[in-house]
Amino acid sequence: MTAPNPSEIYVDGPWRHRAVTANGSRFHVAELGEGPLVLFVHGFPEFWWAWRHQLVAVAEAGYRAVAMDLRGYGASDKPPRGYDALTLAADVTGLVRALGEASAVLVGHGEGAYVAWTAATRSPKIVRGLVAVSMPHPRRLRTALARDPAQLSLSGYVLGFQLPWVPERHLIRHGGALVERLMRTWAGPNWPDAPTAARYRRAIQIPGTAHCALEFHRWAVRSLLRPDGLRYAAQMRTPIQAPVLHLHGRLDGALLPRTAAGSGEYVDAPYTFRVLEGVGHFPHEEAPQTFTTELLNWLA
Repeated sequence: MTAPNPSEIYVDGPWRHRAVTANGSRFHVAELGEGPLVLFVHGFPEFWWAWRHQLVAVAEAGYRAVAMDLRGYGASDKPPRGYDALTLAADVTGLVRALGEASAVLVGHGEGAYVAWTAATRSPKIVRGLVAVSMPHPRRLRTALARDPAQLSLSGYVLGFQLPWVPERHLIRHGGALVERLMRTWAGPNWPDAPTAARYRRAIQIPGTAHCALEFHRWAVRSLLRPDGLRYAAQMRTPIQAPVLHLHGRLDGALLPRTAAGSGEYVDAPYTFRVLEGVGHFPHEEAPQTFTTELLNWLA
């Protein structure tokens, strides 16, 4: 089997693909529509294509919908460093400006939501609204990992990611089978279907992607007791000033709904928390119509 290459990321559709330079790196984006900017930020182990359903619906609703590949993923640059939350957040806010916009609503899932929470805290003038999917506020997650044995047990895979090089090999061997296994473990029943799993399995095999995708998880653990991590945790005490919609699947196999609940403590603006029934860690893909309705109602 031939090795995948970044060109496979340019999936055909009504959107337009292009490269945008921000924060010293080049990012691949897919965009559609005109109007106020809504920027979609994917999580692990996905790429921009995770938002294919929402791109179309949000653009049709009168917004400029843009989905990015985070640094290290898809067709974006894969530099050797910069996978801490603050740098990733600077990538996102820098991309907003590079797209010619003064501000945006950020819609983030998983790792992308962690980054979006950070961006909303650090750059309140740029983030005019936040939709966090399947990810508590970083300080709420930190508390849950320290106090909730059930959440700590579910997050055990992250400890396995701390080993050098071995996890990368596990992610790409057997055609990326581990990616599909993780997604099925975290999702609700009957997801992903075979074509969706195959696309994500191919994407993780693009050279450099597996290593870069794991670097955020390594920073998240190794920084906990380091000065940079302690400074980050202190900075994240600053309340978010933008409205927040927080969505979480009832059947999430990676992060418990009770872990996400309570994140509103860090928001000094309208905050809405909804648990979506019958879906797991990927509600935007498992039940796209339900998810998109929630998103569009909140945007309106």
